[in-house]
Amino acid sequence: MKQASKIKIVFTDIDGTLFSHKTHHIPYSAIDAIHQMQRKGIKVFLCSGRNYYLIRKSGVLKEVIPDGMVTMNGSNAIIDGSVIYRYPIPSEIVDKMILYAKRLRFGLTLIEEVEGHINMIDERVISAHEKYGTRFPQPRTFPDHYDRVVYQMIAFCDDFDESLFMPHLPKCKSARWDKYAVDIMLEDSDKSKGIESVLEYFGITADEAMSLGDGENDEEMLNYTGLSVAMGNGCDVAKKAADYVTDDIDEDGWAKACLHYGLIDEMHTKKE
Repeated sequence: MKQASKIKIVFTDIDGTLFSHKTHHIPYSAIDAIHQMQRKGIKVFLCSGRNYYLIRKSGVLKEVIPDGMVTMNGSNAIIDGSVIYRYPIPSEIVDKMILYAKRLRFGLTLIEEVEGHINMIDERVISAHEKYGTRFPQPRTFPDHYDRVVYQMIAFCDDFDESLFMPHLPKCKSARWDKYAVDIMLEDSDKSKGIESVLEYFGITADEAMSLGDGENDEEMLNYTGLSVAMGNGCDVAKKAADYVTDDIDEDGWAKACLHYGLIDEMHTKKE
């Protein structure tokens, strides 16, 4: 087992890792585990593909108070309410994406620092949002040139449509999280980059960090931190990247991983 006693900070994905889409809550065992670690001085950061607005709308912040957040797949890092790291997508790439969304007729969400806007709603958009318990914004017509700062894009399309536009988006990569939903971001932007900025801020090394995730967009994060955990309900990519595979989120997998590595002293599944 890798050394766990030196862990000073934990980064956790939200959807499917910390937040259950079956119960639409964080398991009590995970809430208690976070409290135990914070009392020990171990910092806990949320590390999500969502922006701050969507994290807040999920209700997660009513159940736990993190020490900070890495949002939009690593393109923002927030500590004490202030953004310490920003990595936006160049406007010419955003404009290209708007053009492809119009030509291929698929939903496109442009995610800004605290807002998100979508061009249209169809069954693919509705299906993806229902699975993740999120609401989509009111649709609006995007101009050919989008003059607002965008950090991440979500295309609500299938693999075939993705194969048509991705080769024409320079220095970009995709991470699919649903049959009809795929994140588009800069190829050198991922959760590990946001995490790196947080570690530099606190003077903590990657070996002193642990991460937990379940999806393809967690791969870089899981490879970057000294310890990494994939959820039992996670995808094969996450499981391959992780040091340890825990149980399903709804079987207290998050807290069990913390107990496995000795970050908490005991696990509680309900209030006593």
